[in-house]
Amino acid sequence: MELLKRVISPRYIIALVWLAFQLYLLYDHLPLQIARPVHICLAIATVFLWQPLAAGALWRRIADWLLLAATFAVLAYYLVEFDRLYTRMENVDEVFNRDVVFGVLILGVVFEAARRVVGWSLLWVIIGFVTYAFLGRLFPGWLYFQGFDFRLFIEIMTMATHGILGVTTETSVNFVWYFILFGVVYSATGGGKLFMDAALRMVGRKQGGAGKSAIVASALFGTISGSAVANVVATGIFTIPLMKRSGYSPEEAAAQEATASTGGQLMPPVMGIAAFVMAELLAVPYSRIALAGIIPAVAYYFALYMIVDLKARHRGIGTLKASDLADIAPVMPRLHLFLPPLVLIGILASDFSATTAAMVASVVALVTCYFRRESRLSVSGWIDMIEEVAKQAAQVAIPIIAIGVIIAVAIQSNLALKFSSQLIEISGGTLLGAMGMIIVGCIIMGMGLPTVAAYIIGAILFVPSLTKLGIEPLAAHFFVMYYCVLSMITPPVALASYAAAGLANANSMKTGWLAFKLSFVLFLIPFAFAFDPALLWSGPIGWIALAFTSVMVATFAWAVTLEGYFNGGIGWFERLLFGIVSVTILFAPTGTPLWSAGCAGFALLCCWTLWLRPRVVARRALP
Repeated sequence: MELLKRVISPRYIIALVWLAFQLYLLYDHLPLQIARPVHICLAIATVFLWQPLAAGALWRRIADWLLLAATFAVLAYYLVEFDRLYTRMENVDEVFNRDVVFGVLILGVVFEAARRVVGWSLLWVIIGFVTYAFLGRLFPGWLYFQGFDFRLFIEIMTMATHGILGVTTETSVNFVWYFILFGVVYSATGGGKLFMDAALRMVGRKQGGAGKSAIVASALFGTISGSAVANVVATGIFTIPLMKRSGYSPEEAAAQEATASTGGQLMPPVMGIAAFVMAELLAVPYSRIALAGIIPAVAYYFALYMIVDLKARHRGIGTLKASDLADIAPVMPRLHLFLPPLVLIGILASDFSATTAAMVASVVALVTCYFRRESRLSVSGWIDMIEEVAKQAAQVAIPIIAIGVIIAVAIQSNLALKFSSQLIEISGGTLLGAMGMIIVGCIIMGMGLPTVAAYIIGAILFVPSLTKLGIEPLAAHFFVMYYCVLSMITPPVALASYAAAGLANANSMKTGWLAFKLSFVLFLIPFAFAFDPALLWSGPIGWIALAFTSVMVATFAWAVTLEGYFNGGIGWFERLLFGIVSVTILFAPTGTPLWSAGCAGFALLCCWTLWLRPRVVARRALP
């Protein structure tokens, strides 16, 4: 009876319809004037069902049902008016009164859904851009814009391939939904638990194993989930208690987990949702973005791993006891569960579409879970999985659909190009000056916004400045995305840090500042791949390997600088030298004289720290 109630519930029916629709799109590529509105309306309906207004007053329930009715009325409008919308000429054909009515209606329900998913932070940004769209003539200087006519605004935002029917919605329809499907299916069939257990088996017994297991688990989980908060919840529930038992304070444990989980948005093959949008904006295959993301992601986790290792050796914390690892289930009997992500990587590497890779990997996950009784899905498990796909897909789709309004305003008003010119002028035309301002801008925009929202706004406003100053487009996009990712752990609004603090029963603000401090080890990495295309997998493989090795060296030197420990405590002068060497290697392209000098300096410092200094200290200790 309980299963029957769930099967006939509106939540499950909408989830099942959405699943059927997305699978149908694999068979029949419907026109975008049908595919995108259906996708949008199903996402909105899912949000209204899963995140209703607070229970209590009757008017709240009535409001939810009215919003649902408005959503399906809008869907009916797009289906009925399909022929006209498909054949009409933008800026030429008339915008009818019914277009205005339903245009206002669809924008209203999209904005309300965005408010429920993200909160007011994104909505206020959208309201600001909409205000500029109508009142641009009141702005001074370079911000002046003559403004949109109301009917033109509705046409751009709801009837053409801009606004909510634009590139961000296309990304959600064609790519994001299918990768969310894979992530949910793989987790439901035991993949997430396998990653956690494998991480503990790999590094749990090492010095600082508690913190290291959080890093490895988050990196593995990041291959199937591009959400920092989801990563925190999935891995932090296991790793945070282990870190607390091994000597970390609650805030330190939460900060460590938040920083590690945030990096999952950079980890191929899934990366974050921002990576799919990047592929669309650059008009390149997603496999190219995933390939370019390998070294930045590895550098991110290597930097974290080294700072945790040095802290563990310096402070003597983080090492797990044998009893902490006694209940870990064996990994060997579950090795077949590694097959789905390997299939995903293999198909992407073979230049098949990202959608094909995600779908085939999902099918493989569903098949392999039946190899062992313990991982098989029950009927209830199937229902949970289908509902979870819709829930997660809606939470991702709604913000990026709403951001389409921001993109349309920024491009149609020419604000993006004008902003780029002003940024270059303010920075004095210097690349490093512009980069510094862009970093601040990305961090500020990311406060309270999802990473994908911050990245899209940053890509529109900041990337043109970097490309004008000589940075390649792919590197410019990665530079902006990297710092938008780091904004998830940057106070005063740090979503990943706050989620981890909740699991650790820690102070949220203190956790955010500790995570921000921990992220210092990561802050210089984007400069390396901005100045050296080889780090984004461009060029001969030998040159790429050399560039990768050097950035690992520089990252390690920077970790030593921040922690003040390498084969024992080091003084401020030695830390300064390690810092200079690190910055030199990171900022100088591979193979240049400056890069060579930095590498030679690192070798000399290692000789001093590992061999000469211990002997000097030992001689001084002699009577």
